[in-house]
Amino acid sequence: MTFEEALAKAEQGDHLSLDASASLLAARGGNLRAMMKVADQKRAEQVGDTVTYVINRNINFTNVCIKRCHFCAFSDDLRSGSGYFLPLEEVVRRAKEARSMGATEVCIQAGLAPELNASKYLKMTETVKNAVPDLHLHAWSPEEIKHGAKQSRVSIRSFLTELKAAGLDSLPGTSAEILDDRLRRRLAVGRISTAQWIDVVQTAHELDLMTTATMMFGHLESAHDQARHLLTLRQVQKETGGFTEFVPLAFVHHQAPLFTSHEGVRPGPSTEERLAVYSASRLILGDVIPNLQVSWVKEGMSLAARILQAGANDLGGTLINESISTAAGSSHGQRQTPQALTQVAQGIGRPFQQRSTLYQPIADSSSSAWGADYGSFFDLRKDQRFAYHSTGRPSKSARVSMSQASPRR
Repeated sequence: MTFEEALAKAEQGDHLSLDASASLLAARGGNLRAMMKVADQKRAEQVGDTVTYVINRNINFTNVCIKRCHFCAFSDDLRSGSGYFLPLEEVVRRAKEARSMGATEVCIQAGLAPELNASKYLKMTETVKNAVPDLHLHAWSPEEIKHGAKQSRVSIRSFLTELKAAGLDSLPGTSAEILDDRLRRRLAVGRISTAQWIDVVQTAHELDLMTTATMMFGHLESAHDQARHLLTLRQVQKETGGFTEFVPLAFVHHQAPLFTSHEGVRPGPSTEERLAVYSASRLILGDVIPNLQVSWVKEGMSLAARILQAGANDLGGTLINESISTAAGSSHGQRQTPQALTQVAQGIGRPFQQRSTLYQPIADSSSSAWGADYGSFFDLRKDQRFAYHSTGRPSKSARVSMSQASPRR
């Protein structure tokens, strides 16, 4: 199918095949500009002109991980000497501080430390929720759900059921990368499989736990791989309706072992590829997942503004503490103020609106409590108060995962 035929079908609202979707994702030059225009029109039809954002805080409470994912520069081996692990009281303190700054959401994700199991995830969930009950608790990636369930030998469904009862409100749909096991084996041995990722999010949706959906692009994958990923998300959404948003995540290559020690890896996507992925995502997914989020951490504020004119409608969150992209070499900062996010919308002549995690409009909740800095990832790694100390011999399950993890060269 030609690009022109694929774009015409998308403009008419027809379902796109794998080849048609790949044709859109591969668009560059004049074809890309034509697609961006159509994507912007579809965005206006599907969600209107308002640019949304959420005031939230990330709490990545440990960088210690039993996995050695080649694309990740955030995690540390438990014997590296630069691992950290925030105690529960510090996690709670950060959640309370975020609330005082006007946050309506706290997002908790971390490395897979060997001692983490279902009971520890449940304890953190319950403690944070009890301490700040009016904060939406958005936590635990599918990889963490798999890890906690495996460590404690419980089913995914029973673990998610307990987490919901403990106060979990929704899950981040990270650890998706590219939903193709051939590529996943090159990205990280022992990583959650495509089928397992789908099982976790579908089970969450069945339990009325909404999730986001993501895709990491600009590394080993082709336009057809990207298309396959998007169509997989589309099928899940048609079956469950549980995705709140789709977030394309550009690969940050600077410090990633995948790029520094593996041949044939792209140094992240070009600007044209970034615009093509966002525009094509609007045309492929917009009728079933209407919210398309720009990751300002990956793109920067200037490119984020362009992407908002190419199909996207959401600027994500303030984050307050961003660690994972920063560790990989992103230079776009570790937080944005609500004012900075609204200025992006104002700069392109669009209205803006603070939202909840589940995309309900809410009144401006920002406060004047924002200071110059609320702790950087690099400072945290050097803070001896939070230095990681193993709590004992890893479980058999963790030892198996560590033995299967491919070394970083």
